[in-house]
Amino acid sequence: MNARHIASAVGLFTLLAGPALAHHGNAAYDDKITEFKNATVTRFLWSNPHALIDFDAVDASGKPVHMVVETAAPQALRLIGWEKSSLSVGDKITVRMYVSKNGNPAGRLQKIVLADGTELHDTQLGGDEGGKTRYDPEDRKSTRLNSSHMSESR
Repeated sequence: MNARHIASAVGLFTLLAGPALAHHGNAAYDDKITEFKNATVTRFLWSNPHALIDFDAVDASGKPVHMVVETAAPQALRLIGWEKSSLSVGDKITVRMYVSKNGNPAGRLQKIVLADGTELHDTQLGGDEGGKTRYDPEDRKSTRLNSSHMSESR
């Protein structure tokens, strides 16, 4: 194989692997939280690699919007109290999220507040109410799970 073929292979790998390697970055999302009150769940997908919540709401200017918000994987959400039945189509919720910087009607979840006041947090950006995973976004040291805590929960 000559140098030209190797360069082409490296270029093709970079082109294909780049999006996969960048997948878990948060640079695509705004740094400030946007809140949608009185939103209506239109779909809840409990799936890998991320659970997705579609909802209808009204933006800050009063315009109706349809948004999709991404959460962590179901396995991670279970650790902090989520269930496949946590949300249903038609539920009224408040969504706090980091919206996409490119204007797409999408973003990453910070937390959801259910009609009864229950809060469902996202593991990466929303913290962990109750300390079930000992994750606190304000405390950078707590991003590692405490192994003794994990053995207690089994």
